Amino acid sequence: MWPERTPIGLHLTRTARVVSRAFDDALADAGGSLPVWLVLLNLKIQQDANQRQLAEAVGVTEATLTHHLNAMEKDGLLARRRDPANRRNHIVEPTASGEAVFARLAAVARAFDQQLRTSLEPADITTLRALLDQLGRNVGSSQASPPWAGLIEPAADPTRRKRTRRPDTEPQT
Repeated sequence: MWPERTPIGLHLTRTARVVSRAFDDALADAGGSLPVWLVLLNLKIQQDANQRQLAEAVGVTEATLTHHLNAMEKDGLLARRRDPANRRNHIVEPTASGEAVFARLAAVARAFDQQLRTSLEPADITTLRALLDQLGRNVGSSQASPPWAGLIEPAADPTRRKRTRRPDTEPQT
């Protein structure tokens, strides 16, 4: 027997996909992408962050971050240099072009946030945040990472089983 209403997890997942795709499209229309936005945003938040700290803040593995940083460096959006205090670490900094892209994408992110808030009262936003936090707690999330972390790939969680990817149905990031 099918439930009368869509299960809340499925409803949340579908809505999250719709919103995520719309945000991806808005960033792409401005010449950006979610990885570029998250890296530049976190570089603004954590100035002089090394690659390990940046990967943790963005919510990706260091290998995935390196892939994105290589592309962004090639595009002239950031520069990496050795940390004089620890030569094994690289300091990542936005270039002037990276700053310009950040400003453009920040405007897109603000406009997208305003679009999401259309017809919502401040109390609705407060309630929505509380409900989303509760759903996270209901599945064991501690919300220890920043709210923007983990939007590129899930952070490694040793308690979860690894999913097997089916190449015909899931695109690689």
